[in-house]
Amino acid sequence: MDQVSLVCRRRHLSRRTEQAYRFWIRRYIHFHNRQHPRAVGLNGVVSFVNHLATAGHVAAATQSQALNALLFLYRDVLEVEVGHLAGLRRVQRRDRLPVVLTVEEVASTLGQMVGLSALMAHLLYGAGLRVTECMTLRIKDVDLTAGLIHVRAGKGGKDRTTILPSRLMRPLHRQMLRVAGLHRQDMARGAGFAPLPSALDRKYPGASQSLAWQFLFPSRVVRRCPQTGRLLRWHAS
Repeated sequence: MDQVSLVCRRRHLSRRTEQAYRFWIRRYIHFHNRQHPRAVGLNGVVSFVNHLATAGHVAAATQSQALNALLFLYRDVLEVEVGHLAGLRRVQRRDRLPVVLTVEEVASTLGQMVGLSALMAHLLYGAGLRVTECMTLRIKDVDLTAGLIHVRAGKGGKDRTTILPSRLMRPLHRQMLRVAGLHRQDMARGAGFAPLPSALDRKYPGASQSLAWQFLFPSRVVRRCPQTGRLLRWHAS
């Protein structure tokens, strides 16, 4: 599983994707009585994914995620050529109308929230951010002067800019000051690093410790990176 994580990080996959892939690969190995995936072969992929569809009664999106994890395992980790998977049964997607809250329901929900969760929720609703986009914002992505938020590598890996609601200017400024204070404390004890894509980290060696690259909503804990030995503070999640 360490090799799976290593390849995920080389491909710059998100932590959430890495966790999902590791989950499905573990289930796959247990399904085949702990045999090595190379010994099971691609027929094992078909039988496992079909099992999810029939006995597991999973949704189409869940089955697709499991299949993507196993394709990643064979193609990218084990470097096995994957062709057509004969006999694969896919769960049919059902078109459903999304459940959308009314303006009154949104206002009522936001009004009952407090603290950092309230700020995040207001940002999701007011700036039109997805949860992952909000969690991975860096200090440098918030332009209080222009009233803009720069979303990096959003859905589809695309960058975009969205408007920052004026009522969130002061709360966000206070949050940025809190992050700056926390960063100073981390620096004083030899930490203060934020995870960066490896290519960027090589090009700008000092960027990982700069305030600009710290997460706007940082984790409460610091973790040591097994590859570099750095004490990293990820985003809250």
